[in-house]
Amino acid sequence: MYRRDLKIRDNCGSRGIILLVTLVLLVVLSTLGYTLTARIAAQRHRDLYIIDYSKARYSCDSAVKYALATLEELEPKLVDRPNEPDFSDVFALTEEQYRELLAQVMEGMEFAEAEAEAEAEAGMIDLMNTMGVGDSNDANSFIDLLSTDDEYYEQEPPDIRGPYGPPWPYVTEAAEFEIGSAKVTIEIEDENAKYPLGWALIEDEDIRLEARAGFDTFCEWMGMPLEQVDSLKEQLGLVAEIKPFKVKFKPMTRTVRTPVTTPTTSRGRTAVSRTPRTRIVRKTVPASQQMAEQAAYFAKLFHSSLIDTETLARPIVESDIRKESVLKYMGTWASGKVNINTAPRHVLEAAFTFGGKADRIAEAIIQRRRIKPFEDMEELKRELYAFSNSIDKCESYITMTSRCFTIRVTAVSGVAKASSIIAITKDGKKVKRIAVVNT
Repeated sequence: MYRRDLKIRDNCGSRGIILLVTLVLLVVLSTLGYTLTARIAAQRHRDLYIIDYSKARYSCDSAVKYALATLEELEPKLVDRPNEPDFSDVFALTEEQYRELLAQVMEGMEFAEAEAEAEAEAGMIDLMNTMGVGDSNDANSFIDLLSTDDEYYEQEPPDIRGPYGPPWPYVTEAAEFEIGSAKVTIEIEDENAKYPLGWALIEDEDIRLEARAGFDTFCEWMGMPLEQVDSLKEQLGLVAEIKPFKVKFKPMTRTVRTPVTTPTTSRGRTAVSRTPRTRIVRKTVPASQQMAEQAAYFAKLFHSSLIDTETLARPIVESDIRKESVLKYMGTWASGKVNINTAPRHVLEAAFTFGGKADRIAEAIIQRRRIKPFEDMEELKRELYAFSNSIDKCESYITMTSRCFTIRVTAVSGVAKASSIIAITKDGKKVKRIAVVNT
């Protein structure tokens, strides 16, 4: 009896061990299966991303070539906006104020459309009387002629038009098209409409104080916290230690070494050349070349890790129809002049800080350019003759025609995204590339 019980206990213990081992093996196999499946899925995802990114990168590079090729024919033209709100202070509006402004724009558009319809109806009545068609006293007789299938339609809230028509700072409407499976977008921005970040690095003792005051004015208008302003000044100080920023250039003589071609002698089939030599040549470098070299150099510095652009790009105001950030209004491509026809209020004030009476000059320019843009410096001085002395001091920092632009190309294929930003200068049909940033 005792032996039988002991045997039964042994059998139960063996079965328990077998069940436990089986359970452990199942857990291990399940873990291995899950791990293997996860690794395979991750590898597939990486492979898919690599394929999608290759397509996006190829499409982006192709779109860059297309944009640069067609940019020669682009002639940015300012539009008339006499009865529209100016884009200058949009950045300073709260979301509620911005929507109220859009409502006012809609009312103005509806009023203009009503006037146009009334004129069209009056013209149609005259035409019907002349041609003897229908009864001019019956309103339905010409309403039928003017009616369309889309008699009632809903309009999207309009954007506040910028100096070129599209919202500031875009020069043209964004171009969207497809290259293979990638969706490509090309946007062109006016860099001369933004505050040149290089002004904060000016070391010329004659204008250093004015440059600092202009930078503080820009930061104050943008509502930047004091800690962020101090941090940006510290970052700019590191850049200034590498190279100071210049605004005024004069032709200069530069010493360069050029290789000298020396003859060779032959011994049978083997040519033996003499030791290569160089000679020192003094070369005159024009101001335009110096400006281009400085722009390319600072474009690299401003887009390096020395400047925290990620913090500057954080939205101050963000919604489904509007995004505002400090970086949007800051020129980081070393443009040295501000276009008074396309710059917003706070950028204008920063530019005219070099001459004084900045706020009054900015207000006068904003009111005048809504009717007609300024053609040249002489017209500016003539129209704002009360500020001619201040304008003279600012002549090196302002322009009436933008020459510096950025082309932002974005391509999306599947889960991957590739983008390129190209800074260029455009003088007539001559386009020169400053720098390129790929992400």
